[in-house]
Amino acid sequence: MIRVGINGFGRIGRAIFRVNLEKKYFKVVAINDINPDIKNIAYTLNYDTLYDRLPELFQVEKDFLYNSNHNIKVTHLKHIDDVDWAASGVDLVIDATGVYDNTLRSHNLIEKGQTKKVIITNSPNKGIDFTMVLGANESKLDLSKHHVIASSICDATAIAPVLNLLSENFGFDYGYATTLHPWLNYQNLMDGPASSWSVPGEIYHHFALGRSVIGNMIPKPTSAIQATCHVLDDIAEESLGSFSYRTPTSIVGSADLTILTKKTVTKRQILDIYEEMENNQKWKIIHNNWEPLVSLDFKKSEYSAIIDHRWTDVIKNNMVKLVLWYDNEWGYSCRVVDQIKHITDLM
Repeated sequence: MIRVGINGFGRIGRAIFRVNLEKKYFKVVAINDINPDIKNIAYTLNYDTLYDRLPELFQVEKDFLYNSNHNIKVTHLKHIDDVDWAASGVDLVIDATGVYDNTLRSHNLIEKGQTKKVIITNSPNKGIDFTMVLGANESKLDLSKHHVIASSICDATAIAPVLNLLSENFGFDYGYATTLHPWLNYQNLMDGPASSWSVPGEIYHHFALGRSVIGNMIPKPTSAIQATCHVLDDIAEESLGSFSYRTPTSIVGSADLTILTKKTVTKRQILDIYEEMENNQKWKIIHNNWEPLVSLDFKKSEYSAIIDHRWTDVIKNNMVKLVLWYDNEWGYSCRVVDQIKHITDLM
């Protein structure tokens, strides 16, 4: 079984860990996080407000987390390339910090033989060899030259496969996407500066993001479309507008898509292509929903995107309306775990 190290044990790092506890695709043997308290790291892993208590809790012994099936070395270093991953026999490192400097430093791990591949849980513009979204562009992965691989972001993981299928069948002219994203842990309970996550120490130029997450819907720019178009060669970024609300909710994102297709299309045709994909897909990419559900009904869904067909519509045979739901932590982390299995199968 492939041996994996996780750099950054925050929301996504822990979600990936928990997903793999269920799937058992790889063995986590090392964790690095700047939190200096290993007992607190164990606590945040064992108990989670959104995803509940682990069935078997992890204990601490010196610098190891352990239970009956795991014995994991834990370090607390600032940079990904400060860690001796090779000492733990790591084959692949997941960088889940979201810190851009760690993306750049990931190449040092490959050059020094510390690991074979690095997975970046983000969609940086530079410093990576390839960005992969399952259901959209995995066929273009070339492990002979792609070593630092980005798994994109939750919004693009949901939107890209949906747009890709629509474009392949009916063509894409232009469109607009509005995303609704739950709060993230770098935001403020009370009004204050908007601190950058990817570049620690910087203040985000969009001041409204520093307003209180409680009770506010915060309008903001989004990188969702830039990340989506990065993996879809047939769709130009300038042909797809975007906008986002950061919502006062804890989990589950949504995307409202309005797309103008090149070919004429009917609602029945739209339903058919997504039903066919769900019935034949290798991974849990798309799920079709007609039930009268609300956001928390999709918590812990493994699917990249749940298309809510209550709102699917076609105007004048080429303007398509689609509404998507996705668990921005669990669904995304499921795809990261699937990506690692996919890479392992190709190695």
